[in-house]
Amino acid sequence: MLFESSLRRELARSFGAALVVMLTVVLTMLLVRTLGQASRGEVDPQTLVLFLTYALMGQLGLVLTVALFIATVGTLSRLYRDSEMVIWHVSGVGLGRFLGPVARFAWPVWLAVAVLTLGVAPWAQQQRDEMRARYEQRGDLERVTPGQFQESSGGRRVFFIDRDTNGGREGRNVFIASSERDGGESIVTARSARVVTQEGGTYLVLEHGQRLWRPTDPDADGALQMSEFARYWLRVEGASAAPTDSARRSAQPTWVLLRDGSPASHGELAWRAGLVLSAINLALLAVAVAAANPRLGKSGNTLFMLLAFVTYYNLLGVGKDWIARGRVGAGTFMLALHGGVALAAWLWLLHREQPLWSRLARARMAEAAP
Repeated sequence: MLFESSLRRELARSFGAALVVMLTVVLTMLLVRTLGQASRGEVDPQTLVLFLTYALMGQLGLVLTVALFIATVGTLSRLYRDSEMVIWHVSGVGLGRFLGPVARFAWPVWLAVAVLTLGVAPWAQQQRDEMRARYEQRGDLERVTPGQFQESSGGRRVFFIDRDTNGGREGRNVFIASSERDGGESIVTARSARVVTQEGGTYLVLEHGQRLWRPTDPDADGALQMSEFARYWLRVEGASAAPTDSARRSAQPTWVLLRDGSPASHGELAWRAGLVLSAINLALLAVAVAAANPRLGKSGNTLFMLLAFVTYYNLLGVGKDWIARGRVGAGTFMLALHGGVALAAWLWLLHREQPLWSRLARARMAEAAP
């Protein structure tokens, strides 16, 4: 049919353009955020691309939802703006007839959103958490980056190495500031250092340097002590063991949350299912509200589109928190929010098909007729 084929073809073009723009915006934001985390030492710079890929996979479902919403609103608004919608209405094609082509075009996107939200996004979040945990659990020597001050895993030492050689096993111009458990402090500088591994542990052997020591009691005689050494052995901490606590809710698989049954798990499930239902409701809402006023241009639909999406998304977050705190049940909240949006969209669509005042006028005319 000419009507459906032309509509789906234009929807595909609009969806592709919107998807490219949304991916560019989201990827830029994630890149800036990831670079900030890497600069703070939270992410391994060597795995930056992989970490960014996992972050993008976690947001891809939301990107598809927004792109579909923008494509539907933009396509139907263009039909109104170019007076093509009037031609379709005169030909007997009402606004409700657009639901079928839009749904047949959108169902693969809805399926992709469901797969990404329920399966791929938790797995990607789990991979990101594991990468971050492994990087935080690295040993003191693994944390050291030439030319940068770096804190040890226990927070008791600060290392600085001007440059390293031999695959990171040797270094030049070493600075170490330590805070001991008894309250004493020391600063050690050396021309060179090398790593020695023995059965008792890992040691940093400093050569040709000085050590400045301040004991716990600064009022003692000779409190500030300075000494020179030809060789100084300093034991360093190795990589810590992996944590054994459970993963975050957002990183747990959906089937694990279903078995858990706690309010926090119900909140996370409502969030994931809500993202899928919101993709369907937003497409329905786009058909109901799409219109164009030549006097207003594109600003009216654009502002409403942004406001509707932001409000819907924020309500999902609020509902997740309420369910986790036990203030409301998951089923009750989902029925109220998603069912309410769907009902409002259907009523709006019915009003667009035949305005309320027109139906009331016809009813009065029918009553007044003999």
